[in-house]
Amino acid sequence: MTVPIRTVPPVEHATGVTNRIRSRMPEMSGVMTRIAEYLLESPDAPLTLTIGELAADSGVSPATITRFCRIIGYTGYAPFRVDLAKDFGRSTAHDSWRTDIGRAFGPDDASADVLSTLLNAHTRTLRETADAIDLAVVQRIAEAIAASRNVDIYGIGGSAMLAGEMQARLYRIGISTHTWSEVHAGLTSAAIQDTDSVALGISNTGRTEETIQMLRQAGRAGALTVAISNNPDSPLVAEADLAIITSAHERFLQPDDLSAKHGQLFVLDLLYLLVAQKNFERTTRRLAASALAVASHRRPTRAQALPDPVSATDAMRGSA
Repeated sequence: MTVPIRTVPPVEHATGVTNRIRSRMPEMSGVMTRIAEYLLESPDAPLTLTIGELAADSGVSPATITRFCRIIGYTGYAPFRVDLAKDFGRSTAHDSWRTDIGRAFGPDDASADVLSTLLNAHTRTLRETADAIDLAVVQRIAEAIAASRNVDIYGIGGSAMLAGEMQARLYRIGISTHTWSEVHAGLTSAAIQDTDSVALGISNTGRTEETIQMLRQAGRAGALTVAISNNPDSPLVAEADLAIITSAHERFLQPDDLSAKHGQLFVLDLLYLLVAQKNFERTTRRLAASALAVASHRRPTRAQALPDPVSATDAMRGSA
């Protein structure tokens, strides 16, 4: 006589496969407990194992695996695997969101809430960065840049964008500046710097190995080395002669946090303006020359495009 296997309905409060297993364990026999313990230790195993492979790894028969699935509320191994895959999909998605986006935002937050939270965080980042700035240190760096033979700026990834922006600004006011985001080229340039050079390394974390290597090499060559980072205890700061520490109150966009980038851009903008002040005549002359050079490539505003009414009238009278 075959004894029918009773299917236990799933526990109402159990929200996932793991919760189902834990909730049923007190009712399980020794062999079922063995399967449960195996699955709790290796919850993703059924995603890649057949029922036979799982049975062999658990030390039971395939039929026992089927009975186990029914005990925790499934009709068999296939629906058990489907639910497990869904659980892992949800877990992976939320883990990825927390890693890449951060915990301050949820995927279902209203756009107005996202905007408000983001604005507050970025505003606070700028305010905290400004409060933490040692102006004496920034002034010293600005004076060194203004008097330098060459400025090297090192940055990788998002920091390379900031390095490029700073390079363009300094170059426009007469400072010989180069930016490097490829470590071989950067090390080559760093090796030929000297005591009349300044080297800036930009890294939010201060742990970007390539940036650390390039700044270290520039320091060995004799350049004044400057770290711009959000981490005062980072290896990059330890390598530098001087450091400007920025602030990122929240980390919304991981790992390349735009809030931190705005703090760094704020610092670079301040540094650029202080450098520009050091030689006001040269700065204004070069800015005017560069503006004139590109003027013909800009469309005129509507006011510039409209003819002067008086001049137009005089022209008509002359032609008459």
